[in-house]
Amino acid sequence: MSELNLPMEGGCRCGRVRLKVSAPPLLTMACHCTGCQKMTASAYSLSAAIPSEGFEVTQGEPVIGGLHGVTKHYFCPHCMSWMFTRPEGMDWFVNLRATMLDDPNWFTPFIETWTGEKLSFAETGAVYSYEALPAMDAYEGLVKEYMARS
Repeated sequence: MSELNLPMEGGCRCGRVRLKVSAPPLLTMACHCTGCQKMTASAYSLSAAIPSEGFEVTQGEPVIGGLHGVTKHYFCPHCMSWMFTRPEGMDWFVNLRATMLDDPNWFTPFIETWTGEKLSFAETGAVYSYEALPAMDAYEGLVKEYMARS
């Protein structure tokens, strides 16, 4: 496993959309919900909650895809890679798909969510597991613990 070195850069599969991360993640996650399973064509999605001020798109113009609701999922308009999400009402962070980074080897999920929908074989090694989502008041403690371990 490699070390987290900032800034980090990344991009979609075709390279037309590039991004830069200049702040450490607040939390790392694996999501087992059926929506993430369908959008990733995999057993779960991997993401890092990056403070908004530490995230920027440096090349290209991602487009909204997936469900076109209040939570915005951003994709490359050419290769359609799901790159990041901006959850409704949580403008202080961007939920970056960790595998969009050029070097995602530092990544390990700290929490896993929606395990009530997980596929029976899917294991992540996350420290904490939640059948759905953690209670809102649990996030502050989770972020502090994650940051202390990082």
